[in-house]
Amino acid sequence: MSDFDPQYGKPVSLGPQLARLTAPNSGPFTGAGTNTYLIGAERVMIVDPGPADPAHIAAIVAAVEGRPVSHILVTHTHRDHVDGLPLLREAFAAPTVGEGPHRESRALQAGETNPFRSAGDYDFKPDIVIADGDVVDNGEVAVSAIATPGHAANHMAYALGEDCLTGDHVMGWSTTVVAPPDGSMAAYLRSLDRLLQERHSRYLPGHGDAIDEPRKAVSAMRSHRLMRERAIVERLRNGDETIPALVAALYAGLDPRLEGAAGLSVLAHLEKLADDGRVTSEGHGIGARWHTA
Repeated sequence: MSDFDPQYGKPVSLGPQLARLTAPNSGPFTGAGTNTYLIGAERVMIVDPGPADPAHIAAIVAAVEGRPVSHILVTHTHRDHVDGLPLLREAFAAPTVGEGPHRESRALQAGETNPFRSAGDYDFKPDIVIADGDVVDNGEVAVSAIATPGHAANHMAYALGEDCLTGDHVMGWSTTVVAPPDGSMAAYLRSLDRLLQERHSRYLPGHGDAIDEPRKAVSAMRSHRLMRERAIVERLRNGDETIPALVAALYAGLDPRLEGAAGLSVLAHLEKLADDGRVTSEGHGIGARWHTA
């Protein structure tokens, strides 16, 4: 992230039909801020309105420069990507495009709550519902939808020629948060495999700078997750049974603000391992005790 210059309030050209604006909502989960993308020269598609920041929305409107906006695409419905939508629609009456409403990646267990529930916009309903492989075409540019659930159940990436707008599935500054029941590690890894089937030359993420070696990046992310999975199994074999114990062993020097997210990431791995038949639990969720099968 240290090499990324967000240039807040200014559109950064990424090609003849592509520009990025970064919202000034920096933080431990957003890096330098949430990226909004403008696609098209004569007619514009906007990807991810970003937070409800009037200055950021004003920067988007200024960057459009009076051109018609054909679609507002949403990668997923975490609030840092969509809270600005009502303000944006005051300027542009374009239809919204997305996979569907926000939802949990799995059913809640008895007595369980979703600790990330406030992070999702459960009221969002796209005007145009899309699925994997669907094309959004405004007569000038066309993007293809790539279903990438994992970080969120309704996560979509958008392919534009050799570029892929990856939302939060692959980020340019940090590993992606996967927090059950909002997210699913098994789905996230399958979606990484899905991206590896493609042949894009550049990723444009929802946070951070462009990724110029995408296959290398995805392979490294996949390897990192599988290494973390093996480390969790090893710690269980050594006697660690709880998520706090696993976080303490696996995340030395972690920013205290991220301990909750780290615990949910460990839970995501444990739930995948349980689905694979490799671990068992007493109870469920953060408070469970875990053992190798």
